[in-house]
Amino acid sequence: MKAKSSKIYDVVFVGVLAAMVYVVTLFRFPLLGSKVHFANAVCLLGGMLLGPTLGGLAAGLGSALYDAFAGYDFINVMITFVSKFAMAWVCGKMMFASGKRHLRFDRTALSAVAGALTYVALYMLKTYIYNRFVYGYPLDAVGVTMMSKFIPSLINAGAAVVAAPIFYHAVKPALMKAGGPMWKNI
Repeated sequence: MKAKSSKIYDVVFVGVLAAMVYVVTLFRFPLLGSKVHFANAVCLLGGMLLGPTLGGLAAGLGSALYDAFAGYDFINVMITFVSKFAMAWVCGKMMFASGKRHLRFDRTALSAVAGALTYVALYMLKTYIYNRFVYGYPLDAVGVTMMSKFIPSLINAGAAVVAAPIFYHAVKPALMKAGGPMWKNI
């Protein structure tokens, strides 16, 4: 019965975090010519709390659902799923590198940086491929477009890197106190 209970916790936490990613993506605010949101922070939080696979699944599903409901085509929805999954996966891999979660703030911040930079790199790769090979823009136009997207991406990454470790260390005591099966060795 314990294994079944653990699986239920996994499904519930993935669903809750996916819903949080979706909802947080709806709220954006302008900053320095960009729009900042904290969805990437929640994606990173998924990797920190649930580990690489389940956290990646929550991040990918929440972001892909947002894109699907916003009317993006299937290819873009899948690219979003993969890139957000990768962001949380890298973050989660670093958090669980020694087999258990790292509790130090510097380790959570380093994990967040690695995950956020993974996403920025994948987003820039997508931008390059789409502009160069799908739309057929000349290389100089591709460079301008990429630079215009790079700065807002770094702003969002910076916001996520600051917020995710703070969120993690804020909710960790409550989750430990709740004592679910996934929080035994936190």
